[in-house]
Amino acid sequence: MERLFKSTTAYSVFVSDVAGGRLSHTYLVRFDDGYNLKYVLALLAFAFFGADLTLERRMKSGSFPDVKFYPEEGGKYTADGIAEIIADSALKPLEGSRKLYILCDFQLATPLIQNKLLKILEEPPEGVHFILGTTSLAPVLPTVLSRSKVLDVPPFTEEEIYKELERAQPDARNKEAARFSNGIFGKAQSMLSGDWFKEVKEGAEAVFFASGADEFAAVSAKYGDTRHKKELLSYLQSIYFTALTEGGKYGNIYQKPTLIYALGELEKAFADLRFNAYFAGLLYDFMLKVAMENKKWQKLRE
Repeated sequence: MERLFKSTTAYSVFVSDVAGGRLSHTYLVRFDDGYNLKYVLALLAFAFFGADLTLERRMKSGSFPDVKFYPEEGGKYTADGIAEIIADSALKPLEGSRKLYILCDFQLATPLIQNKLLKILEEPPEGVHFILGTTSLAPVLPTVLSRSKVLDVPPFTEEEIYKELERAQPDARNKEAARFSNGIFGKAQSMLSGDWFKEVKEGAEAVFFASGADEFAAVSAKYGDTRHKKELLSYLQSIYFTALTEGGKYGNIYQKPTLIYALGELEKAFADLRFNAYFAGLLYDFMLKVAMENKKWQKLRE
């Protein structure tokens, strides 16, 4: 992950600001990989202080007093916590001339919390800087955005993710994990850990290849309680897209208009899932609709 992030424009811009003495009071890092967000923010902290190995170890252990991560692991944004940060920022750095506050998962900060930070983000004490990390800009108030220098990290390419996975641990599954990661390295990592990859892949392929009401019922019953509902739909989406654009083992099952229809229905399924739709029923309805659509196109082509 370190190699990938350090290759981004966002990292280069930040390092250039540090080297050139052009540091902004506040940086807002948008990185949609929630699994690795805190890690890349730590990489920016290392760059901020020009950290050597000893200093990096102290930061990782929490024994370097001039960099603070908030909230703590498993914690939440609170008004009291923000008040402590504001009060602490008024104290002089203990080692050097700068202090850095890193606010992780800023997309979870309520408007009330964000408003409490506005003044200090715009006019912090001398030597005090902030890095806010978020997986999405949508929950961030315009007033916070206007006070921040935004560093946007776009999705990585399939090839970049595959190469990084191979460097870390060669695995026959790496190619497929990179392909279905949607440019998110943490998602590829998650796919390769535990039973995620096996369950999600098998479930998505079972939905894709199912034929007839009895199979629809069996598949929806088997995977209706999966812990990886969103991931299964995402993998299934990738299968239909692969069938449409490349064919391969997925290419001879459905008519092309059916594949396009299925991709549209999956978008609706994602929306329904956000409103806690019954997943087994959602899968059954999806398979039934796609089968009916395919029969329609088959008849038209006869």
